[in-house]
Amino acid sequence: MKDEEHYQQGMEVRRAVLGDSHVDRTLSQLTPLNDEFQNFITRYAWGDIWTRPGLERHTRSMITIAMLIALNREAELKMHLRAAFNNGVTRDELKELIMHSALYCGLPAANATMHLAQQVFDELDTAG
Repeated sequence: MKDEEHYQQGMEVRRAVLGDSHVDRTLSQLTPLNDEFQNFITRYAWGDIWTRPGLERHTRSMITIAMLIALNREAELKMHLRAAFNNGVTRDELKELIMHSALYCGLPAANATMHLAQQVFDELDTAG
């Protein structure tokens, strides 16, 4: 598959998972510094990895969130907590994932994520 095909396929998945408003906002903020990086993310993360047949998007969301908890990447974590709903992940599943992460990632990481998840839930409830 060519880079342009990966990009187009990646953009479809990126929009489906993160939502049009997030992707449009990101694309509107392209600069000479970040445009190649955003293209790279779209082609490889979304167009190659997220489209592989071995895992459903639901599972990929759960795995991604668990890794972001472990790595303490708050901005990406918040984005993927919000995006998980587009992949059919439920609030109860997120709660269980966070509880499980307390054992393997540590209580401070799980506690911070619990607060972040509540913030995302509150934002979604207010908007919806």
